[in-house]
Amino acid sequence: MTTTDLDLIHGAVPLVNQLPGEPLPYYMASGEGARYEKDGQLYTVVARSQDTGGDFEAAFILGPRGAETAAHVLTGQQRSYVVAAGSLEVWISGAGRILAQGDSFHVPPGATLSYRFLSHMTRLFMFCAPAGALEQLLGTDTQVQAHIYQSAAAKNLLLPSGSGAQPLEAERDADHLPEGVEGYFLSAGSGDHRGWPDALNTYLARGRNTGGRYFAVSTLAAPQPYIIRHFHKQHTENFICLSGRVWLWVNGQELLLTAGDFLHAPAGTIHSFAIAAHNTQMLGMLTGDIFEPFFDVTGVAGATNVYTEGLIDPSVVIQGIKQHAELDLVVTGPPPERVRATGI
Repeated sequence: MTTTDLDLIHGAVPLVNQLPGEPLPYYMASGEGARYEKDGQLYTVVARSQDTGGDFEAAFILGPRGAETAAHVLTGQQRSYVVAAGSLEVWISGAGRILAQGDSFHVPPGATLSYRFLSHMTRLFMFCAPAGALEQLLGTDTQVQAHIYQSAAAKNLLLPSGSGAQPLEAERDADHLPEGVEGYFLSAGSGDHRGWPDALNTYLARGRNTGGRYFAVSTLAAPQPYIIRHFHKQHTENFICLSGRVWLWVNGQELLLTAGDFLHAPAGTIHSFAIAAHNTQMLGMLTGDIFEPFFDVTGVAGATNVYTEGLIDPSVVIQGIKQHAELDLVVTGPPPERVRATGI
C-alpha cells in the first residue's frame, strides 16, 4: 500500500491495544487482539485486512500438546510462521520436520500445510500476504474473550490423517534461503546474515521467496540507543518483539515492546527504535520488498549467527544510507532521546 496522505499518518498518535479498522499506526500488547478458538488453538489476531489496507494479516497461535491443524491449501496467500515458544511437527507438501523455538517455516500459495503441537503452550507468529487467509482458516468461528486455550487431553502424536505426509526427515538443509518461491524450513539462527554494530540482521525470507509480497528479517542485538527518525513512503513496517526489550518512538510517542508485543507502522509513520536488553530478538515483517536492499547495503555479510561486540564500525550503516538515495527512507531528524523509564 502507498499512503497518499503522509501528513495524516505523520500526525497520528498510535492506538494502544485497539485494532484501528484502517491503516494507522498501532500497538498490541502480548495477548491483546481479536481472539478466536479453532481446533483447540487460540488465535490472537493482531492485524486484519481492514487494519492494513488488505496488504497482510498477522496472528499469534497458542495451543497445547496434540493440537493440530489439518492439511489445507491456500491458493492466494504467502505465509511465514515463526516458532515463538514450544515445538511442533510441520508438513509442507508432504515434507516434514520437527521445529522448536526460533525456527521458522514458509508456505507459498498452493502448497499443502499441516502441523501438530508437540508441547504445551506452543506459540506461533503467523504473517500472510495479501490478506484473506484468516477468513479461510477460521471460517465462521466466533470471537472469544479468553486469553488462553481450553485445556484438552493430548492426542496421539501420529502423522496427520489425510495429509499425504511422509515420515519426518532426520536430516534436512535448513540453513539457506531457496532461490525462488517454494516451501522451506529454517533453523533458528540460520538465514542470510548482515552484521550491524553490536547487532545481527538475518533475512528469514526475501522478496524472491514471497513473490515480492514481503520480506522478513530477524534482529539479534545488544542495548543501543535510538536510530535516526525516519519514515517510508511506499512500504509498511511491523515490529514483533520475541525476547528482550525494544523501545519504539512512533510519531513522537514512546512505546515499550517486550516478548509477544506487536507494532504496526504503515507508510508515513515517523519512527525509530532502540534496544534495551542484551540479546534482544526482534522480528521485522515489511511489505512489499522495496526496502529489502537496506540491510544489504548497511550491513556486513558474514556466516556468523550472532553479533560481534564492538567489531563493526557504525559508519558502515551511515555510509550505506548516504550512498543509496533510492532506498525508501526519508530521514526527518536525529535520533530521539529516551524520556520514559530512562533507568532501565
